[in-house]
Amino acid sequence: MAKVSVSIPKGTRDFSPAVMVKRQYLFSKIRNVFERYGFLPLETPSMENLDTLTGKYGDEGDQLLFKILNNGAFAEKVNAEDWENKVHKKLVPQICDRALRYDLTVPFARFVAMNQNDIAFPFKRYQIQPVWRADRPQRGRYREFFQCDADIIGADSLWCELELMKLYDQVFADLGLSVAIHVNNRKMLQGLADVCQMGDRFVDMTVALDKLDKIGWDGVTKEMDEKGIALNAIQTLQSWVERIQGDANVWSELLCNPGLEKAKEEWDFLHKALDTSPLKKATLVWDITLARGLNYYTGFIFEVKANDVQMGSIGGGGRYDDLTGIFGLPNMSGVGISFGADRIYDVLEELKLFPSYLETSVPLMFAYFGDETMATTVQWMYALRDSGIACEMYPELAKMKKQFKYADDRKIPYVAVMGDDELRAGKINLKNMTTGEQQLLSLEELLSFNF
Repeated sequence: MAKVSVSIPKGTRDFSPAVMVKRQYLFSKIRNVFERYGFLPLETPSMENLDTLTGKYGDEGDQLLFKILNNGAFAEKVNAEDWENKVHKKLVPQICDRALRYDLTVPFARFVAMNQNDIAFPFKRYQIQPVWRADRPQRGRYREFFQCDADIIGADSLWCELELMKLYDQVFADLGLSVAIHVNNRKMLQGLADVCQMGDRFVDMTVALDKLDKIGWDGVTKEMDEKGIALNAIQTLQSWVERIQGDANVWSELLCNPGLEKAKEEWDFLHKALDTSPLKKATLVWDITLARGLNYYTGFIFEVKANDVQMGSIGGGGRYDDLTGIFGLPNMSGVGISFGADRIYDVLEELKLFPSYLETSVPLMFAYFGDETMATTVQWMYALRDSGIACEMYPELAKMKKQFKYADDRKIPYVAVMGDDELRAGKINLKNMTTGEQQLLSLEELLSFNF
């Protein structure tokens, strides 16, 4: 038989038990804060109708959707001319009517629109599920990854923004991770676009500006120029951005613009709110270059970055005023944030911030000493489990050396052995695998032992 090459798709990963223990720890920390803040759990399908997702993320986002081929003989109904000429944009809707979800926000908006009569607004939900993007895999960027979202929909109060910033702060404080929350306002960007005579090219401007920290002004200028934006408009934008970055008070010179006036008003509110309820650990950074290239954002936008490691954003979100309108539920303002769990995991791993106890699978293993003592050993094991103590048994008779090596490999800190002498005495021999110390304990003593 020919040797089969075994692999998984690029941008995806297997998670070993050791990794899964840490991931579950991370998810539990995030979930705990979500629920403390009054958010309710929700799940949506892995795939959505293609037209649900298309057009919500901009042209670049649409290109990153994983489309799913229609079932059966999907090619039979394709227009022959389109097939022959390989007209991609015409072919896709003929052979695909579903796609894997790109994020959790658009499916959430679809859910709200479909279930509006059964929801009490404002509606606070959290969602922890995988998403898929046909991106180029690289460090910290995967094609399949988990997002952990929290959204408030049905309220346009800026207190919601404060609630989500405090939620970010609390989660990262609980994880022991130092972060900076970068904040901007899409109204500010729209006003700046109007001042720079590129108001009608707002999406092209924000998509390019959002890459400034990666490609610099030369790259941003090139991208905008390729989109047909006038060079003098780009230079004006660069001048204003550099001036505002150097002195935040400069934007007062632009307040004749209605969008900028509203952005300033919202910014002042958020600042005052944070004065009364300051962040515990996170630092706040006003970042005029933050654009969040997704089309649906309309107000404040957020991005979180770890302070002590070079990694892309580990969280992001913002205000969207009418995302549900495209699904038949207009005038429903919402705001949400997302935690990039996979990148957060990588950061915690690199900074060695996972608790050491996570490396232990179970605290205790019962060795298989002999058939004569196994019935009692099993009774003791189940007694511990019934008391809430995690433990396991080596499943077959083998040399003690092999069983102890297995416990060592699994990083199990204690091994309990019951031989004939221990059985007669009603005791068990408990060995500390780190120190080598051994002690004879009764069942009652073992049940109260501090593992």
